Amino acid sequence: MSVAPAFSKHLIAWQKTAGRHDLPWQKTSDPYRIWLSEIMLQQTQVSTVIPYFQRFLSRFPTVQALAEAPLDVVIEHWAGLGYYARARNLHRCAREIVAVHAGKWPNSANQLSALPGIGRSTAAAIAAFAFGQRATILDGNVKRVLCRQFGVAGFPGQAAVDRELWVLAERLLPKTDIEAYTQGLMDLGATLCTRSRPRCEICPVAAGCQARLSGRQAELPTARPRPKLPERRASFVFISDGARLLLERRPPSGLWGGLLVPPEGEVSAVLARLGLNGESRRYLKPFKHSFTHFRLTLEPVLCFVKPAPGMAEPGLQWVAIDTAASAGVPTPIRKLIEQIAG
Repeated sequence: MSVAPAFSKHLIAWQKTAGRHDLPWQKTSDPYRIWLSEIMLQQTQVSTVIPYFQRFLSRFPTVQALAEAPLDVVIEHWAGLGYYARARNLHRCAREIVAVHAGKWPNSANQLSALPGIGRSTAAAIAAFAFGQRATILDGNVKRVLCRQFGVAGFPGQAAVDRELWVLAERLLPKTDIEAYTQGLMDLGATLCTRSRPRCEICPVAAGCQARLSGRQAELPTARPRPKLPERRASFVFISDGARLLLERRPPSGLWGGLLVPPEGEVSAVLARLGLNGESRRYLKPFKHSFTHFRLTLEPVLCFVKPAPGMAEPGLQWVAIDTAASAGVPTPIRKLIEQIAG
């Protein structure tokens, strides 16, 4: 028996007996639920995703409901999960499925990958789980499994290494039990073949793992070359009338697109733009937050103004201080609001 069939056979057998079977998006062939879970799970841990998945489904139970919802509402239900382009693409994709495909999901990986926000690996997962099709996944966890199992060196994000892994992943794909195999790859990478402290002693494919045999579990996959992240600073003015905070809707694209944040800018300029008179102001401790491509230092100012019933400028809204942290704001802003409210 060659290495590839042996790997697939052992993985399938392990998944059926020891893999995960009770996640809220399992035991269904509904492509909407499978798609939603796959998008949420991109760069996000299962434990974080589960409550968001359940709340999102409660508010948007069908792709039709999601397509009909305003983008602002979708973004608010995504707030806290990060990588907000996923939510915008989710909304675009739902609208395209309803408008172009009459609400019916394409059933091939190639057609699915043409939809907004659905890449090759995500399309394959939907095709496998929703339609039982033979399609190859290759997300971050799977890349780690394959790099260790077959001793693939080089950073997986490099084009040449990525191509090598896709060829390998295609070669490993079994002819049957595609759902168990696909889920097994996901389960192995998430629960045993983890980035740190892999549990090689109970791994179903440890016997043939090149990383284990050579003691290179910590070296494979090769880490991303890490240049120093650029540093940015931004001032945010938390305007309060004592009971409420004034929040502003960000543009739909870009950093924190579609979310609510305090007005950004130097405090006097912000107050002048909004036509408000500050009664007092307090400079809060700067707050650092790292993104994928840069590190941001938020410089918050708490400014009290005379009560104002509303603002003429579009995109602004007063929100009660005790509910502002859950009003569809990004994570670092939520943490600052919690400090102010506390």
